[in-house]
Amino acid sequence: MDEGSKIIGASDEIGIWEDLLKEQQKIEVRVEKSKYKKEITVVSGFTDPAEAKRIASLLKTKLACGGTYKNDEITLQGNHANRVKEILVAEGYQESNIVVTP
Repeated sequence: MDEGSKIIGASDEIGIWEDLLKEQQKIEVRVEKSKYKKEITVVSGFTDPAEAKRIASLLKTKLACGGTYKNDEITLQGNHANRVKEILVAEGYQESNIVVTP
């Protein structure tokens, strides 16, 4: 086995583990009222902070809204609960593990 195939094999293995983690995570999506009586969408349940930051950036771009990742939660401005679920499923998260609380 040459050096190139060892590297490819390692990255394939990492990709498989990332897919397994996505399928096993329990993600909660809920809509809350902020202190200024505006609706915000809160997404929690990510086990990897780097992945959560990537997802936060992706959601803000796709939903054209402001938001942040802080205290192990993604907070988005506005009510985007159903769209967030659709985007997470498209990213490889298992639909049955995503709970949307109105």
